[in-house]
Amino acid sequence: MHPVIHLIGLPTDQNSSFERGAALAPPAIRAALWSDRGNLSAQSGLEIGTDVNLKDLGDLPLSNVDCAADDASIIRAVTESLDIDAIPLLLGGDHAVSYPVVAALAARHGPLNILHFDAHPDLYADFEGNPRSHASPFARILEGGHAKHIVQVGIRTLNKHCRDQAARCNVDILPMLNFEVDMVPILSGPIYISVDLDGIDPSEAPGVAHPEPGGLTVREVLSIISKQSAQIVGADIVELNPARDVNDITAIVAAKLVREIAAQMHQNYDHL
Repeated sequence: MHPVIHLIGLPTDQNSSFERGAALAPPAIRAALWSDRGNLSAQSGLEIGTDVNLKDLGDLPLSNVDCAADDASIIRAVTESLDIDAIPLLLGGDHAVSYPVVAALAARHGPLNILHFDAHPDLYADFEGNPRSHASPFARILEGGHAKHIVQVGIRTLNKHCRDQAARCNVDILPMLNFEVDMVPILSGPIYISVDLDGIDPSEAPGVAHPEPGGLTVREVLSIISKQSAQIVGADIVELNPARDVNDITAIVAAKLVREIAAQMHQNYDHL
């Protein structure tokens, strides 16, 4: 049995700090995904539309103003996908969207093992007075009991507050200093994958609001994802800022991640 994967855009950046623009990301990622510039095959040889059943549901009509209402819309959309045994693959939007997505998935599957790619740990108790900031989603996820274990990869901005938060909540942070791909564990299911595009080095993904040099390569991210063998019950790709992109390169990277994560969801389906 093969899964249906629902591609759902979340055009919101109301919880962004410093600079907005991520709400414009889903159409840019779709344009790169469906462009004739490339094809729809993944590195494994699985092809979107032939082997992998990826159904694009378009963007949710989010207000980008009322966070509580938008959270409810996101939870409802994820739950509707789960009700027909589909796997949601979300296009942000800023990283704050991960909280309602994971909350909806954990309500169905129980606490998740989360593989999180990012330059930043996003563990602030609140950021600039906003507990729903895109710098805080994993604090909210942990408070809600929605995660069994979080593994964070690519971190290179760890301050004392987030270090203390990580220690208190037993978050497994793999910083970029002396990083090797083999350091990343193989997680048991159910797995959630969250990719903040600023986890990738800005030389390969410049179109983000918070570029941080010294990051992961696309090749490293793909290698880490391909090593995971347990069931992936959901994923997000967030924080593309099209206004800061160069020749659509970051949108193309995000589209590549859509293909590879969808293929991995297909491949790992029913693997507990």
